[in-house]
Amino acid sequence: MGFSDVVIKLATRPDKFGGTIERWDAAEKALGDALRATGYDFVIAKGEGAFYAPKLEFHLKDAIGRSWQVGTLQLDYVLPERLDATYVAEDGSRKYAVMLHRAILGSLERFIGMMLESYAGRMPLWLSPVQVVVATIVSDADGYAEKLTTQLRDAGIRAELDIRNEKINYKVREHSVQKVPLMFVVGKREAEEGTVSVRRLGSEGQKVTPSMDAIIDLVAEAVPPDLKRGTPKLVVAA
Repeated sequence: MGFSDVVIKLATRPDKFGGTIERWDAAEKALGDALRATGYDFVIAKGEGAFYAPKLEFHLKDAIGRSWQVGTLQLDYVLPERLDATYVAEDGSRKYAVMLHRAILGSLERFIGMMLESYAGRMPLWLSPVQVVVATIVSDADGYAEKLTTQLRDAGIRAELDIRNEKINYKVREHSVQKVPLMFVVGKREAEEGTVSVRRLGSEGQKVTPSMDAIIDLVAEAVPPDLKRGTPKLVVAA
């Protein structure tokens, strides 16, 4: 879901409004000029502004094509006058402030709901609340699994441990339903060799990864560069 999917609307003066038409015209022009200066296209949503200010609306489409308003930005000349919100200008006079109302994501619940729908619950690895589950096949591997989970967490990877006394197929099915991107399956052989069997969500079979560096790289490679910290092997933790 890139920025090209965003539709920007400039919502203008409604039939019932506060303040003067001159103030509204100035605010609408300022918002439109700002968008043009940044090179973004927009459409006019006539009469859909708030009673106190015009606004920019950022609309995204969900997985089934429905449009949802998320972020908004309102340029408000009216409420500062009602609140008597003033400042001292350079010439010593008092002037009314200009108020910006911002909601970067809009309703946080709505935004998260859209993301869950768009990804069908299968979040990108870098965004998934749980990136890795380390699951044991036999109890003999519990100590190794605990050590592995600690190392993953120390590297900034959001990892959970599953050493329940359940069959591995049950664990795989349960964590797959929960849309965990990666499962590191360890048994007696993996514990002895210092490896893991990697199972990716939605794929069949497992791949043996030979070292801890390779294991951490497997997660880190899926993280956008601007979300990493420190060395390339570290992943930002929530």
